[in-house]
Amino acid sequence: MTRLEGSGLAVDLPTGWEGQIGRTTGVRPLAAAPGGDQGPTVVHLANFPLPAERADFGAEAVTQMRAGDVFIALFEYGPGAADRDLFAAQGLPRIRAADFDRNTLQHGHPGQSGLQRFFRVGSRAFCLYVVAGSHIDRADIVPSVNVVLDSLQIA
Repeated sequence: MTRLEGSGLAVDLPTGWEGQIGRTTGVRPLAAAPGGDQGPTVVHLANFPLPAERADFGAEAVTQMRAGDVFIALFEYGPGAADRDLFAAQGLPRIRAADFDRNTLQHGHPGQSGLQRFFRVGSRAFCLYVVAGSHIDRADIVPSVNVVLDSLQIA
């Protein structure tokens, strides 16, 4: 098991998973926040090798996915976003196979499906984006996704 920590987040990754917690992606840096601070936190987690360069929601990673693969992006929105209705749900959501939809993907790839959930923890606002390499086999990856999400700590 590997533990990742950064930006007030921590997550335990099972064997065979990899990930990164950062403030920029390999493709393009996020815009600087007012006051010169870096942009929001982005977390990428996957049960397959992640490419070095990835957009915020993993466009480069999901093109490499196969059946049985899963990609998770956790994107944090800036200060004040948690007050918006979009982030009314409190706490990290649990994932079910029925939550996946082939039309949820930012860039659809044959056979894949995904889900997107907006939520807040305290004053922090997030989008959870999960992609299944195979819509048909999505139920097989749900338990491992929930194990990873159950280990996620948000300070």
